[in-house]
Amino acid sequence: MHLIELKTEIPINSVEEIDARLIEFESTEWNLLENTIERRAWLIGVFTTAVEAQHGWNELISLCPALALTKPESREIIESEWRDSYKIHFKAWQFGRLHWVPIWERDGFVLPEGHEVLWLDPGLAFGTGNHETTRLCVERMVEWVDKNGPNARVLDAGCGSGILALSAAKLGFSQVSGFDNDREAVRVSEENAVQNGLACGVDFYEGDLITGLHGRQAELVLANILADVLIRFAPELIASVAPKGQLVLSGILAQENAKVRQVFSELVPNWTLGMHVMGEWSDVVLRKPD
Repeated sequence: MHLIELKTEIPINSVEEIDARLIEFESTEWNLLENTIERRAWLIGVFTTAVEAQHGWNELISLCPALALTKPESREIIESEWRDSYKIHFKAWQFGRLHWVPIWERDGFVLPEGHEVLWLDPGLAFGTGNHETTRLCVERMVEWVDKNGPNARVLDAGCGSGILALSAAKLGFSQVSGFDNDREAVRVSEENAVQNGLACGVDFYEGDLITGLHGRQAELVLANILADVLIRFAPELIASVAPKGQLVLSGILAQENAKVRQVFSELVPNWTLGMHVMGEWSDVVLRKPD
């Protein structure tokens, strides 16, 4: 099957705003591709016909008027080319004894003794681990295990490809859940769980930051989303943390960190607060007392 691809480069400093608009209006035709090393970014949309492509572009401009001055590149592609295009951007990486490796590199990968590996095929869902926001969350999980052991419930809010929830299971956490408001993300997460022999080890389900968190608590809650979304749903995220638990917030630009810390610290002034910065990204960690 042939498809129509539209691609346009966007300013790197507009990525977060455009991404937030796409999420807010639940636009599923467009994907953001960001190269943080070269500091370049693109919007890519794939459509079944030229008419649909034009309609999609007009809709995008209505959401992001600044794009009206740009002209997208258009080309015809086959469906399999689109499905596999993300693979060139996903590279193996590790933190401590845990490795994240593309599943198509499985045959040639040599795992060091005593280490664990998570085989991943993120598909079109967000989450390869190559992004700083994901790595910040992974580091917090490893720190928790080193200090407290894996005896805690883990809840991944906005699981994407399932990388954080599945990493938690690989680190030894036995009660792990993850949810996403995108059905495709949940499906990809479940597939990645099967690929890693964790089909019964992680509970993935569909939900947003209201329905997904309702009635649930965990000692380690991970939310790698966007700063404005984290702020908007701060009460729900706070309520999901069990006593002596930890809330890890990521997806926050370093320049927005102070604002996020202020909002959450005003809601829970007696919680211990910390932060890490990695490149232009950062996290905020809140620890709940007894």
